[in-house]
Amino acid sequence: MIRSLPLLLLASLALPASAAEYRIDPTHTYVSFEIDHLGFSTQRGLFNRSSGSVEFDAEAKSGRIDIRIEAASIDTGFGLRDDTLRSADWFNAGDFPDVLFRSQRFLFDGERPVAVEGTLTLLGQARPMRLEINRFKCGFNLAARKRGCGADAQGTLRRSEFGMNNGLPFIGDEVRLRIQVEAYLP
Repeated sequence: MIRSLPLLLLASLALPASAAEYRIDPTHTYVSFEIDHLGFSTQRGLFNRSSGSVEFDAEAKSGRIDIRIEAASIDTGFGLRDDTLRSADWFNAGDFPDVLFRSQRFLFDGERPVAVEGTLTLLGQARPMRLEINRFKCGFNLAARKRGCGADAQGTLRRSEFGMNNGLPFIGDEVRLRIQVEAYLP
């Protein structure tokens, strides 16, 4: 019995816990986007600063996600373009410093969450958004020595629905949003 105790302890760390609130780890969370540019290419960018929390209850098949993305942290790899995107013509980061995603519900296929439905707020406009979950895992991170959850999710939005009309129709209206997130117990 004593010899199997370490194995039982390790197995229990891999099992989902009941409802818990996890803080988003900004060093392992990536919010990126893709948009058509004049029909010639797909332009990509990311936001370097995000924060928030994830609550997840595997037994109840419920949870919530709150992600705050700093608009001014936009990074496309080209400083002049980033300054333009921070301006009033695009993200208006001075007046609207945050892009927010708040979930309303998780959708499950058996035991696995496959999507989350919520509200995206951009430029002061709130619109429904669904994020498809491609990967999801909760467990004990041996390197961080903490219990956490992680996911890869993606969804699409029309920027014109939020009042971001600059460059239409030459620069795409449809934006693919991708969020890779890790969150850990405090």
